[in-house]
Amino acid sequence: MCPVTCRCKMREGALLSSLVLFHLLSFSQAARQGQDMKCGACRALVDEMEWAISQVDPKKMIQTGSFRINPDGSQSIREVPLARSEGNLLELMEGVCERMEDYGEVTDPSTDRKSYVRIKPRSGEAMDLSEATLDSRVTASLKFACETIVEHHEDEIIEFFAHETDNVKDKLCSKRTDLCDHALKIPHDEL
Repeated sequence: MCPVTCRCKMREGALLSSLVLFHLLSFSQAARQGQDMKCGACRALVDEMEWAISQVDPKKMIQTGSFRINPDGSQSIREVPLARSEGNLLELMEGVCERMEDYGEVTDPSTDRKSYVRIKPRSGEAMDLSEATLDSRVTASLKFACETIVEHHEDEIIEFFAHETDNVKDKLCSKRTDLCDHALKIPHDEL
């Protein structure tokens, strides 16, 4: 074999290896960004649900159960707080993904991981948005990710909000649904 042919084949091999590595890195980065988006949507969904639940008067109760009369003359009715009733939670979930347009994207410079923060205040408080990127494509993707989560995990979401009150973000987004592989590294006040 001629030395020129060997060098050409070596260059082709190096070029092919470089291309494969580039595509693998690109795929890995895209997968991580997709993971960040799903995780961010889940964590934002939890924040929005918790806030909406907190807006319902805790003294309001609703009767649930069967209104039929049992053979012994009793009824299987019980009162539960309206805020955490299945009907109220379903109603809240119908509009929760619309509020994803109130979020912006923040990139951690040390890890290049993306997180999502609320950019529109619920009341008149001032917000520091210096690190947030406002992009309609990002909010559209966040909304789509939220809708997908609600569609695939509706029962788990209702179950968690009906019964759980502590650390719902990590329990639902990491342990129950595996949407956040890195949630334990995110501070609890961040999305």
